[in-house]
Formats: sequence, C-alpha cells, structure tokens
Amino acid sequence: MNITVFTEKTKGEINQYWTQCVGSCHAATALREDWREQLKKCREELGFEYVRFHGLLNDDMSVCIKKSDGTFEYSFFNIDSIFDFLLEIGMKPFIELSFMPTALASGTKTIFHYLGNITPPKSYNDWGDLIGALAVHLVQRYGVDEVRKWFFEVWNEPNLDIFWSGTMEEYFELYRHAAFAIKKADSGLKVGGPASAIDAWIPELREFCRKENVPLDFISTHHYPTDAAYGLGLDMEEQMARAKRGVLTEKLSKALEESDPLPVYYTEWNNSPSPRDPYHDIPYNAAFIIKTIMDNMKLDRIDLLKCYSFWTFSDIFEESGFSSVPYHGGFGLLNIHGIPKPSYRAFQMLSKLNGDKLEAAADKENTTVDCTASRNSEGITVLLTNHNVPKSPINAEKVSILLRGLKNVQSVSLQRIDETHSNPKRAWVEMGSPTYLDNEQIQALIDAAELKNETVDWSVEEEGVKMELTIQPHSAVAITIR
Repeated sequence: MNITVFTEKTKGEINQYWTQCVGSCHAATALREDWREQLKKCREELGFEYVRFHGLLNDDMSVCIKKSDGTFEYSFFNIDSIFDFLLEIGMKPFIELSFMPTALASGTKTIFHYLGNITPPKSYNDWGDLIGALAVHLVQRYGVDEVRKWFFEVWNEPNLDIFWSGTMEEYFELYRHAAFAIKKADSGLKVGGPASAIDAWIPELREFCRKENVPLDFISTHHYPTDAAYGLGLDMEEQMARAKRGVLTEKLSKALEESDPLPVYYTEWNNSPSPRDPYHDIPYNAAFIIKTIMDNMKLDRIDLLKCYSFWTFSDIFEESGFSSVPYHGGFGLLNIHGIPKPSYRAFQMLSKLNGDKLEAAADKENTTVDCTASRNSEGITVLLTNHNVPKSPINAEKVSILLRGLKNVQSVSLQRIDETHSNPKRAWVEMGSPTYLDNEQIQALIDAAELKNETVDWSVEEEGVKMELTIQPHSAVAITIR
C-alpha cells in the first residue's frame, strides 16, 4: 500500500491526552517501594501527570475506624504518605473515592483479593462527613491552589453489581453527599462521576445533577473492547475476537456527545478487563494502543477528552492475588520486575507525537494498517500500526511512504515493536519460562525489551522523500525524520 504524508498540511496541534493519567492497583500498594520506583520511571520516561487507584478508603488504609462509643476516628496518615510521594516526583492524585470502610458499610459484600467493601453506607451523612473531613485535610496540608488541580471521582463502576451492591439511585445519593462535602471544603475543588463501566450512566447522572442542583464538574467513565460481550460467559480471547476493530473510538464519540459541554475523563481502558490476559504481555497490545489513540485523534469533539488513563502502569497488582510469574497477563506497562512490556514501548512511541498533526492518506481502504504523523522543530514522526482483533485476518504489509513536499533530510531511522523486536516475553519463553528470575535473567529481559534504532533507505524524488518498509502483523513502527 502507498501512504502519503503531506508535510505542509497541518491539522492542528496534538494534545497528548493519553499522558494525563495512568491507573494502578489499590491504594495500599502505593506504600510499596517497588511500586514507587516503577511509577517514577513511568513519570520520567512516559510523562504521566496523575495516577488513579481503587481503595483509598479501604480498611487496609486505616482511614475510618468506629470507636467503642459509636463515633468515628479518621486517619489520613497513609494517604499523606502516598500523596507526598506523588508530589515529590511531579505527579498528582486522581482521587477515586472507594471503597466503603467497614465502619460505615451497610453490608459485608466485598470485591477482590483485598476485600474492598461494595455496599452503600449505613448513613449517607456519615459518608459525607468522612469525605468532607478528607477534603478539608487535603486542603489544609497541601494548600487550596494545589488541591484545586486534583480530581475527586466518586466510586468505581457502580453500574456493575460486582462493584456496587446498591441501585443507581443509591449511587446518586452517594454522589450527592460526596459532591456537597467536597464543595463545602472549597468550592473550587473538582468532583465528577459516574466512573462507570461500559460508558454507562452519563445522561442519567447529568440529569440527576441538573434536577437536584448537585455539583458535577466532569464526566468520568471506562471502556474496553470486550464490553459488548460482557456477561455472555465467553473466554476473554473470544470476547476480544467479537469486538469490532476500532470499537473504542465509536464508544468515545458517543460519550463525548452525551457529555458535551462537560470535559470527559476516561479513567480506565485497555484491550480487556482481565488481569490474566496473555495479550497484555505481547506486541498485539502495543499495536492496539497506538491504533486506538490514532483513531481517537480523528474525532471532531476530541477537545472534550481531557484524560485517557491506561489501566495500569504496573503488574504490582493484586485484585486476583499477587502473581510471581513474570509474564502472567497482568494489566501493567511494566511487569513485576519493572521490565517494560511492548505496551510500555507503545507509549514511548506515542510520546514522539507532538507539535502539529500532519495530514496523511492511504491509497488502500479496509486494510489493517493505520498511520499518523506529526511535525515539530526537531523533525517529523510517522507512526504505523498493523492491527486486527484476535482470530481475524492479518498479514505482513509492504508499505511505501511519500513525505510530500519534503526535500531536505539529514537522517531517517525507525523503531519496531513486533514478534522479534521489543518483545521480552518471547525471550522469557526461550529461557524456559522461569517463575523466579535471577539478576542475570532480569537483565537479559531488559535488553530484549529495548527499542532499537534501525537505519532506513530513502530517496529524494520530485514529489518529496520516499521510503519503503514491511510492517509485521500485530506490530507498530515509529519513523523519525530529521
């Protein structure tokens, strides 16, 4: 196929909304030293600004305890430790208010290995008091100007009964008390929801807040390509196979329309919601990530999307227990040893997309290859993916690229993510798939994960600069032109 990049036709400045935030396992893991080292690496190399996690109010954080006299004792010491660290490394918290402290809970239903309570509060006033006390404490400790830059998101996926045992109306009551408590601490603090799965409850929450005059500063929601097959009893690969290629962009477009004019914060997305999905560890996910971001950039109202928070930055993650296996299908961009996966390298490739977006066109439709390009003072970046959903046709594609209007070129280089490039899981399998790694094995996998630069043959022709390459199935390529 032939792709033309029009180097003199710009389509506006690129907003790297995908670096605004990244997800994490529950709050207590943020007290671990290895979690902190990995987040710092992501901050420095990928540029993430916020981090979001479940369980800030869980019992393992010791936030709320009921005393013998029936009153409540609050402790924000562990929260302070986490937030202090985030500020030290130049990040901020995207505060998800979950789950229910046992002291406030109306029931005993829990979720995950760490037993987050998913029931409504016995008293919504007591819930509001806790949230208000937390907000006041944060303002006093960090200053109102700082905390006004943060976000307060009420709960996580209350439209799923595994996360919320109450009704939609009960969630709205939970939201009401939290929102008013936060605004009482300072009217400039930002609060939003519904933090829903499957892009749900957006019109409903907006209408509730309109009718009841409840503050709503932003919309937050989640999506995965497997959402359409949720509840059908299919294995995860089959759910992914049934998803339409590019489905997340369709879902995003609808959510932006439903949210307009409110800003939209997607606080979870990945190729699947399973913490044991082998596709998370392989080049497939890198191609999926870049393809999704490229598709989203084409939407008319993409200006409303302020955050697209990948779930998650690390396999230091214990919703289903903590796995010792280096490649167990965890969500993370980094595995438990801090070794970058292909998905991590995808975000490094995406970081090259800055400056002005360039117009690009292909002469072949209905292909598995997609392209986008950008230009800044350092040169031109062209990103290519070859992606399709599992169990669907995909082949290696020979691609000819014309950089129309470009004449002066000093160098052209490329980086690849595919089966034989930046694919440490393959190296791990070749080692015999050991569960516990020694230092030498860890270093070998770090080496296998590296993005390596290749030179590219190119020619200057009458129309511009031309080059050819072959892009493998389920892969990504970044080309840098200086």
